[in-house]
Amino acid sequence: MPNKAVGIVFGNIHDRDVPELTSIRTLASVPFGGRYRLIDFVLSNFVNSEINKVGIITKSNYQSLMDHVGSGKSWDLSRKNGGLIVLPPYADESQSVYNTRFEAIKGIMTFIRRCSEEYVIMSDCDNVCNFDFAAAIQYHIDKGADITAIYRKGFFDTTNKRPHTVLDVDTSGRVTKVENDEKVSGERCFFTNMLVINRRFLVNILENSEKLGYTSFSRDVMKRADQYRIFGYELKGYFAWIDSMASYYRHSLGLLDKNNRDSLFKADGAQIYTKVRDSAPLRVENGGKAVNSLIADGCVIEGEVSGSVLFRGVRVAKGAVIKDSIVMQDVSVSAGSSLNACIVDKNAIILDKRNLSGHSTHPYYIAKNAVI
Repeated sequence: MPNKAVGIVFGNIHDRDVPELTSIRTLASVPFGGRYRLIDFVLSNFVNSEINKVGIITKSNYQSLMDHVGSGKSWDLSRKNGGLIVLPPYADESQSVYNTRFEAIKGIMTFIRRCSEEYVIMSDCDNVCNFDFAAAIQYHIDKGADITAIYRKGFFDTTNKRPHTVLDVDTSGRVTKVENDEKVSGERCFFTNMLVINRRFLVNILENSEKLGYTSFSRDVMKRADQYRIFGYELKGYFAWIDSMASYYRHSLGLLDKNNRDSLFKADGAQIYTKVRDSAPLRVENGGKAVNSLIADGCVIEGEVSGSVLFRGVRVAKGAVIKDSIVMQDVSVSAGSSLNACIVDKNAIILDKRNLSGHSTHPYYIAKNAVI
């Protein structure tokens, strides 16, 4: 399967869904799970599937993303041929910087044309999973498909602001109908914003998009299930959609469940990789306490932590209490302070005797570098 497919990652597409976390970074570089960034999951899925040429489409606020991915070495994507390619926005006098996924892929059409791979794998960064793209590519080949849409079965929360794309799939796997609606009910097949597409088929669509009147993959291309050979491939196992602050909070704390962790990080031996950072081991001082929490290396715990996720380098002073919260890298929580249902961004400082609380449906957010 190697060299048959090129991976494309959309780094900014869903930034507006979690504006608090993406005002200073792309969605792709949002921290998740104690030591990872959201892009780590899709990059790991690609390399585990022997896809060794990956382009990351960026738009804005991508300095932290570039700092994180670097040359791609942490994912074995630092290569003379292929490897990791950052694709910043391209625009000329007649074209504005992209706003949609379709516009984004049109902006890198030259890159797509120059690729020699037969297939293109496209993925957003709002999905957290451990997925075998190689199996999906083989399914795509076996079905003689133009497009294979990766979908997830389930009952999803319909209160989210962003509508999801829903597929009707027959017994042969053929997609017969595509809907874009916020109001869905019952068990449905939800498109995960990951797909396999024939490269020449994609180039043909992009080159003729103005004549065809196409401006969207989901609304214009995939809805023509009667015209194109579109198949669905079911994603099983752990899957998390980061489409709001509430879902980010819920899925982050959901990793405290061992079954979720094992399904995400140990699926068939496929590892999730991230940027390597050397730091001291976790240290829990006398009187310190940590219960049912994910705590990364470099943390120092003198107070109490329960039901929380702590990233690298967090310091919890004596008398401080952190409960049901997500605390990002190098945050300092001073003596006598308490955090409940909070999301604390990097390098924030919580001074003595501060009591900060949110709710699971509306966690209290503390911005990067804030001093409270």
